Amino acid sequence: MFRAWRRLDQPGLETLRLTRAGEGWRAQSLIVDGGETPFGMSCDWRLDTLWRSLRVRLDLFDANGEHALEIERAGPDAWLVNGEARPDLEGCLEVDVSATPFCNGLALRRLGREPGELTALYVLAPELSVQPSRQRYERAGENWRYVDLGAAKGFTAVLRFDDDLIVRDYEGLFEALD
Repeated sequence: MFRAWRRLDQPGLETLRLTRAGEGWRAQSLIVDGGETPFGMSCDWRLDTLWRSLRVRLDLFDANGEHALEIERAGPDAWLVNGEARPDLEGCLEVDVSATPFCNGLALRRLGREPGELTALYVLAPELSVQPSRQRYERAGENWRYVDLGAAKGFTAVLRFDDDLIVRDYEGLFEALD
């Protein structure tokens, strides 16, 4: 499966390839962000059969050089970041990377495709900082409303998903090209 998005708020593009990988899935994406602090980033997601993040590797390239971040599930809601246990992230159910709309579908799958709240392991790009962030997904007619209750508290956006729970439109930020 192939998906591509363009940024709506600044120059940017992402391409994503989703394939079966053994007992799960692999999502590989390339992001070019032409915003205030331009960067390129590759994302390599390893997902189980239910599309839960098992491992995410981010390789970021910017004016300051190359930076890498590896996140690995160490239990149902425990995480390793660059090989180190992060007790402050206990309770995070899914990974949310700010530079891609792909992860919103992962969160909605964790909620069983029903309205609700969860805590995500939030990665801010291009800084690659990691913190827990509370999120809520609400019905908005045939679409969904994302409400950030944590890292970007007060931010909301209407999201439209395809049948595979991959974002087609993310209000004000991303639009599918395929």
